[in-house]
Amino acid sequence: MTVLRDVEQEIERFRTRLLAAAAFVLLAFSLLAARLVHLQVFRHEELATQAEANRIAVVPIVPNRGLIVDRNGVVLATNFSAYTLEISPQRQRADGTDLETLIDQLATVVTIEPRDRKRFKRLQEEMKGAESLPIRTKLGDEEVARFMAQRFRFPGVDVKARLFRNYPLGETGSHLLGYIGRINQAEKKAMDDWEEADLGNYKGTEYIGKLGLEQKYERELHGTAGFEEVETSAGGRAVRRLKSHPPTPGDKLVLSVDIKLQALVEDMFGNRRGALVALDPRTGEVLAFVSKPTFDPNLFVDGIDVESWRELNESIDKPLLNRALRGTYPPGSTFKPFMAMAALNTGKRHPATVINDGGTFQFGNHTFRSHGDKGLGPVDMVRSIVKSSNVYYYSLANEMGVDLIHEQLTPFSFGVRTDIDLENEVTGVLPSTEWKKKYYKKPELQRWYAGETISLGIGQGYNNFTMLQLASATATLVSGGQRYKPRLVREIEDVITGQRKRVASDALPPLALKDEHVELIRRALHGVTVEGTSVRSFLGARYDSGGKTGTAQAVGVRANEKYNAAKLEEHKRDHALYIAAAPIAAPSVVLAVVVENAGFGSDSAAPIARRVFDYLLLGQYPSEEDLAGLREGRVVTPIGTPRRADDIALPGQASPLPPAAAAGNGERVAAAATAPVHAR
Repeated sequence: MTVLRDVEQEIERFRTRLLAAAAFVLLAFSLLAARLVHLQVFRHEELATQAEANRIAVVPIVPNRGLIVDRNGVVLATNFSAYTLEISPQRQRADGTDLETLIDQLATVVTIEPRDRKRFKRLQEEMKGAESLPIRTKLGDEEVARFMAQRFRFPGVDVKARLFRNYPLGETGSHLLGYIGRINQAEKKAMDDWEEADLGNYKGTEYIGKLGLEQKYERELHGTAGFEEVETSAGGRAVRRLKSHPPTPGDKLVLSVDIKLQALVEDMFGNRRGALVALDPRTGEVLAFVSKPTFDPNLFVDGIDVESWRELNESIDKPLLNRALRGTYPPGSTFKPFMAMAALNTGKRHPATVINDGGTFQFGNHTFRSHGDKGLGPVDMVRSIVKSSNVYYYSLANEMGVDLIHEQLTPFSFGVRTDIDLENEVTGVLPSTEWKKKYYKKPELQRWYAGETISLGIGQGYNNFTMLQLASATATLVSGGQRYKPRLVREIEDVITGQRKRVASDALPPLALKDEHVELIRRALHGVTVEGTSVRSFLGARYDSGGKTGTAQAVGVRANEKYNAAKLEEHKRDHALYIAAAPIAAPSVVLAVVVENAGFGSDSAAPIARRVFDYLLLGQYPSEEDLAGLREGRVVTPIGTPRRADDIALPGQASPLPPAAAAGNGERVAAAATAPVHAR
């Protein structure tokens, strides 16, 4: 059957469809044209800026960290450049590559040890959100060449040049220098509160000072970051550098510390634990700041491995504890000269007042013992210090009372921070009735009992101080009341201009000590070295010094039970202490030293003080025989022929300092030459 087609109707339908299609196409092109006009005309400047920003990347340039040198210019902290192999975890996740597989593949090109893998995993946990993390550091040239030849196989992996901190003397001075390490999450959060300018200066910075001077002077050492503008490809790879602004290196810290003296003291301690702080009482400058045992700060720069951390952290010797700053000890008999000065200031004792030392002091039904129950007989104030009478100070403490002792001795820096230029200094404890109320929570423990005051007089009981506090107090005592805040940094040098800014120790209001009282205490301290408890250590000294030995309990002894070191574990034996000043007529150096669990201060602590004075005042270094004995705590009087300090090399150095570098001691040697000299 034939079907008739309505041609006119079909043509009309086609025309309608064609017009609709044309209208749609026209509308679409109109929208595109409108969008094009909007983008090209109305948003031209904004989008042009974004496009330029996408083409040009601003890359921060981390500045060189400032150097740290001692008073003679010996470099204690420096930097070196090395290559690191780094992985970008974000790019790896985007590529869907398994990190473990990637690391296994990398290990076929460069050496990757198990400890490198462990460190990388730890950094992943600690540095979440980091742009890249190192899987290997300090690559050799051959390893860099091998990787670069096969770089195309490892997207998200690159070799970068990094600056690394280096402490060339290793463990020497580690507690005062501190160390740097990667910025962790807690530190990043704290940095959010910084001002915008300071925060911007740390763009690209991955390391920050963690302890010691590295932490305290972080801003000065860090420097000012630079930047460079680089043109990048669509893949984000740098094509060419357009503009750059170089960074400004960090300032150089010049310390007051003599690192050769520091190394000598650390060597004399041997494997024993303890601390020593030596100050110039005329300026507050720190000459030595020792805590033993030490540690190697280089271990922390690139992230310490688990085994080394466990060894340091779990050691019974606590090598990470800065004993000079945070270790507190009962001062023992080194407290007696300060008690004597407090008695003179308050009029509680006249210098000529005589107390009979019968070996014991009775208070109520309790007997306080002295020198193995052996009495010294009649003693006045000078003899009480020279012969170290316990009974004299038992009775004095009882007469003064705890609150008067606290009032008189707080200005000497006991129980308060000295405000040295280091973080985390502890206060120690100089007790008072108010202190006990705050310290104890239970009401029955808050009451102060009169019997608790007695042992304070000989530096026991609740008394606990750092060697920094004890050295600072000694400086105030022998200098007639002049007080300074101790300082480790002497100058800050701008490495661009070469200008040095002196960091003066802040002078505190002096104490009103009478000259005759100061002279009496100095005479008593000098008597200790001539006829008292440290006479053996100072035999033959070519200068006059003063000092006071001390023995402090590490653990309590039961009532009426005699101390017997042989029956105690080594870590429970008494500590040996010594405070000293020289030349005693016009002191240019004071020190406080403690040797933990070493017994009597005259046997272990005073010999160290003698060699410090020999070095500073005479330029002498112990003989090898003498030094070997000191390390083991065997030698008291120097033996062998002393060596010239200028002839001795520092640990790790092949040759000694040049003579010009050692000139920093000349001022103290000159001071010693003007003091009375007696051969003994």
